[in-house]
Amino acid sequence: MFSNILIWFVIVPVIMMIGLACCGNSNMKAIRGVMVAGSIVLLAMSIWLVVDFLGLRAAGDASEMLYVGSWMWYAPLNIHLAVGVDGISVLMLLLSSIIVFAGTFASWKIDPLPKNFFLWFCLLSTGVYGFFISIDMFTMFMFYEVALIPMYLLIGVWGTGRKEYSAMKLTLMLMGGSAFLMLGLLGIYWHGTPEGSVHTWNILEISHNASIDPSWQNLLFCFTFVGFGVLGAMFPFHTWSPDGHACAPTAVSMLHAGVLMKLGGYGCFRIAIFLLPSAAQELSWIFIILTGISVVYGAFSACVQTDLKYINAYSSVSHCGMVLFAILMLNQTAMTGGILQMLSHGLMTALFFALIGMIYGRTHTRDIREMGGMMQILPYLGVCYMIAGFASLGLPGLSGFVAEMTIFFGAFEHSELFYRFFVIAGTSSIVITAVYILRVVGKVILGPVQNEHHRELTDAAWWERLATASLIVCLAGIGFFPNWLNDTIRESFVPIINALNSVF
Repeated sequence: MFSNILIWFVIVPVIMMIGLACCGNSNMKAIRGVMVAGSIVLLAMSIWLVVDFLGLRAAGDASEMLYVGSWMWYAPLNIHLAVGVDGISVLMLLLSSIIVFAGTFASWKIDPLPKNFFLWFCLLSTGVYGFFISIDMFTMFMFYEVALIPMYLLIGVWGTGRKEYSAMKLTLMLMGGSAFLMLGLLGIYWHGTPEGSVHTWNILEISHNASIDPSWQNLLFCFTFVGFGVLGAMFPFHTWSPDGHACAPTAVSMLHAGVLMKLGGYGCFRIAIFLLPSAAQELSWIFIILTGISVVYGAFSACVQTDLKYINAYSSVSHCGMVLFAILMLNQTAMTGGILQMLSHGLMTALFFALIGMIYGRTHTRDIREMGGMMQILPYLGVCYMIAGFASLGLPGLSGFVAEMTIFFGAFEHSELFYRFFVIAGTSSIVITAVYILRVVGKVILGPVQNEHHRELTDAAWWERLATASLIVCLAGIGFFPNWLNDTIRESFVPIINALNSVF
């Protein structure tokens, strides 16, 4: 087991928690040392994994999943600790590691109870990593829950504003989604194997059997897509997201919006579409309507907000809606764009929340009506915010442009009027996004100074520069060098496209 590198993505955060538990509550040097060392190890492992994965693919290894391992966990229900990754999983692990690394430095001055904060932060990371490496549905669901549970305390204790209300609302809505999801997974478990065969939770085995009756598929697809869609902020189940983002501490907002919400999109195509292709073909139009509303509604809602975090939170509803919208187009180009959007949004929203936290820590306000002239006062943070904004509105050369153009090209492959209507509605979100991004940049970054006391503020410290610079480099890297990402993602969608084509 321990020779499989994927297992170490779960073990390392656990070791970090043990190390933190051994630190004194006020020994910030030791606490930071554990977090920095662990986040660097995770980032190095994920980079090595990407390089090695690409090398194996280039050498001709066309296996559906690589680094596969399976160990019996609970024999009566045939539950295994089964792991494996394709190109999409590998990129999600890399995204998670980058944001954990950046989030560690963004929380350099966290207070109060820094040790407890980082313990819960590591538990959240454990769930995220475990989810992306799992190919056993039960194990995947377990890690999914592990990732959700810490959010209540991380927001309720270390958050701001209406933190107790937001933490409870988030927890109740996501747990409600988990109930739908568990019903869907149990249905797939019972109906996913031929008569007389041993029931299995293994995603690959179920996909190869292709034995779920189409009538059952429709019901199970609704359960699983809604279950994952709640975490992906799909309309009308999105209302937990703005409040949760706005009240969460900086690093939690970064990991929550940057990675945790991606569990929803990842689960939708890995389970709902891959294992239930007949229902996906038949019912996708319903969820295209809902995700289309998310895209436009989120963008319009961001336009009328005055709180920087709420602006970015509603922007996340729009961008995550774009991910689900792309996946539901059920063609390789659009779905590839959806994964690129997951990567792009993960990086840029993490950068946004990091910058908002840094600005708030200095000005003690997030109200754009009380802010202005940040470029004069905090030039480094001002430039970084503009870069994040340009990535969000799809400026060529940054990741947002690559992702959104791929989505819209793929979506336009459908010639039916229904699809074309929602594609046009989706493209309108680009214009709306430009409105609220340029409004904030013009008012907060480039406008006149509103509060003379702000002139005494100091610009970013070294740890803040490290956190933001690492995210900006990745945003520009995707924008300028998207081909290897595009090829890696497209290859991973081949089994899913084959499953969809087998329906006809």
